[in-house]
Amino acid sequence: MSKTWRPATQLVHGGTLRSQYGETSEAIYLTQGFVYDTSEAAEARFKGETDGFIYARYGSPTNDMFEKRMCALEGAEDARATASGMAAVAAAVLCQVKAGDHIVAARALFGSCRWVVETLAPKYGVECTLVDGRDLANWEKAIRPNTKVFFLESPTNPTLEVIDIAGVARLANQVGAKLIVDNVFATPLFQKPLELGAHIVVYSATKHIDGQGRCLGGVVLADKAWIDENLHDYFRHTGPAMSPFNAWTLLKGIETLPLRVRQQTENAAKIADFLAEQGKVAKVIYPGRKDHPQAEIIAKQMTGGSTLVCFELKGGKEAAFALQNALEIIKISNNLGDSKSLITHPATTTHKNLTEEARAELGISPGTVRLSAGIEDTEDLIEDFAKALAKVSA
Repeated sequence: MSKTWRPATQLVHGGTLRSQYGETSEAIYLTQGFVYDTSEAAEARFKGETDGFIYARYGSPTNDMFEKRMCALEGAEDARATASGMAAVAAAVLCQVKAGDHIVAARALFGSCRWVVETLAPKYGVECTLVDGRDLANWEKAIRPNTKVFFLESPTNPTLEVIDIAGVARLANQVGAKLIVDNVFATPLFQKPLELGAHIVVYSATKHIDGQGRCLGGVVLADKAWIDENLHDYFRHTGPAMSPFNAWTLLKGIETLPLRVRQQTENAAKIADFLAEQGKVAKVIYPGRKDHPQAEIIAKQMTGGSTLVCFELKGGKEAAFALQNALEIIKISNNLGDSKSLITHPATTTHKNLTEEARAELGISPGTVRLSAGIEDTEDLIEDFAKALAKVSA
């Protein structure tokens, strides 16, 4: 495998292992365990003196191919594939903290991510401070002598705020903390957190990487030393491993990632421009538009927009529901990154467990709607919105 290959080539060929049969498509190794030629060979494998697989909870050939392909795309030294995106987030956070440590996290997080740092970690004696991540001064003020982890997502879910990853990474380095970035909304094609100074990157592979609504998956990527020291034993002993079948499914999905994301982003950008001109829409937030509040940071750290659009309807929840119910092509679903266009009302779905005050703090109003653009014909999607908006009361 050549390191000079560009992403579209890496995503078809990177990390491929072939058996003695020379199969074209990657093989699915549906096995729990592995056989050793001799007792001595088994002992050497368990001691780490020889390479090879031991048990599917630790790794398998199919999972290994997926991890290597993600490393090639992300520019990471090592990775571990997990059963879901939240398994990846929980592993990345919990494997490196202990009672008495402190986490600083951006307040604009996916609901379950926020629960991990705000509710779960404190149960084990790990303190957490949530900050408005858009201002670097807030990160700096929150630092304590026991701060070990910084955690953010950018762009954020669902309001598409963008955080200065390089700036936060510099602060983390000053105090010896590790920065975890949830890069789902940017995709590995449009943003490279490790190149910007982040230490760990996490993905819900369920989203764009599968991109076709088939399976769950997650992945944690970092340098090999950090994974060996922190994640390796946590992963082996707590069992968040991805199934080989899902790894194979994701390998098939990742081959078409650039093609799908390109069309999804083109659709999202055109829909955002359309919505911005509609009188029933109060505001549109899209990373590809010049009126995005963090447009300067986007220009520095992202090479593309997003497949997601956030917008607010003037008529609140009633208008949001009326719009969603009137759409024909675009389906109501809390998932994202799919080849099908999906739409959701965050206040009553993905972020319903937050208090009303917390949602308002994040900019999630009763009229806020999140669109995940699919790969359908752009004009069909715009026409779908036009017809649905016509049924929304002014």
